[in-house]
Amino acid sequence: MKTTHGQITYCTNIHSGESWADHFEQIRQNFPAIKNSLSPHEPMGMGLRLSNKASIELSDPYQLDLFKEWLHENNAYVFTMNGFPYGGFHDTIVKDQVHAPDWLTEDRVDYTIRLFNILAELLPGGMDGGVSTSPLSYKHWFNTPNHLLNGIVKATENIVTIARHLVDIHATTGKLLHLDIEPEPDGVLETGREFLDWYEEDLLTIGVHHLATTFSVTELEAEKMLKDHIGICYDVCHFAIGYEEHSKVLHELQSKGIRIGKFQISAALKAGMDSNQQVRQKTIGAFASFNEPTYLHQVIARTKHHDLLRYKDLPEALQDATNHDVTEWRAHYHVPIFEENFGLLQSTQSDIVQVLHLHKAQPLTHHLEIETYTWDVLPASLKLPIQQSIIREMRWLLDTLQG
Repeated sequence: MKTTHGQITYCTNIHSGESWADHFEQIRQNFPAIKNSLSPHEPMGMGLRLSNKASIELSDPYQLDLFKEWLHENNAYVFTMNGFPYGGFHDTIVKDQVHAPDWLTEDRVDYTIRLFNILAELLPGGMDGGVSTSPLSYKHWFNTPNHLLNGIVKATENIVTIARHLVDIHATTGKLLHLDIEPEPDGVLETGREFLDWYEEDLLTIGVHHLATTFSVTELEAEKMLKDHIGICYDVCHFAIGYEEHSKVLHELQSKGIRIGKFQISAALKAGMDSNQQVRQKTIGAFASFNEPTYLHQVIARTKHHDLLRYKDLPEALQDATNHDVTEWRAHYHVPIFEENFGLLQSTQSDIVQVLHLHKAQPLTHHLEIETYTWDVLPASLKLPIQQSIIREMRWLLDTLQG
């Protein structure tokens, strides 16, 4: 929905269905009731997640026209899409395969172009539209520094191909679309520093020359094209897990003219690791109750020396739970944003509040999207009916923005 603080929605990756028919059925069953509760009289935007299979099926003009008609009938629209998970995301073990195929492949390029072509058809006039995507690849798939460097170059070249396509769409339709790259734990681009350095040292270096040559423009004009069409998806959970200073990262993005395509509003788990052995074991047991086999739940620990220890998944952290140099754990587990306390554990909800405070003081993006996709794998005590869950999260976000 449109607010004074930007377009606000939730991501439909919360709804199952990898085929378009199955996913659309879930949207039809859930979205109208959610909209009626939150925005009964005004249009409400949607954050659409399409698998590769669904993107192929929705590219069919007949299916696309049916969806457009449904959107019109329900006073709804699409302004942002989640193009990170390419394949199955529900009822399957995802883990590191959420990055596959990565940005080194033509499959990722073709999928992303398809998403943008769909978004160009669905996006209302007068709005910018974005597609969020993976942070190039998964860091642990690269065996040597040279392997990683070569991979970054290939991935960057493919992202420049997307930029070229978006420049063409803008020229032919007038619609401004942007690819929003989403740093996350163990991604090739994991931290704010890694994203900023990649953007300036790799993307601009490769992309400016390519776009200037392709479109016969100056290098300054080519740089503007890149900055118009390639930005960051700032997932608050991911930056909170890394103990990053939001104000510092966001200020540097702004000062360098790098687009913040959207904020993904999400919260991680955290807890201090008490020096008392009995208390510590209870805290570890609480984390263990969230150990499920579907998604990666990376843990970043802070030590008493203020160093960071990174664990690829929660089981590895649990195996190192007796490390008494560690004073805090933060785990990649998208928990409901309206809850701050989970028994012995807490959420990084305060990071969301901090980012929203910065955004209210000076608008940083047009798009805010809630992304809590773990409802199916939460411990039973935390599960709620899906519509009720989404409505509570949306209302919490709206109340926090208005507070």
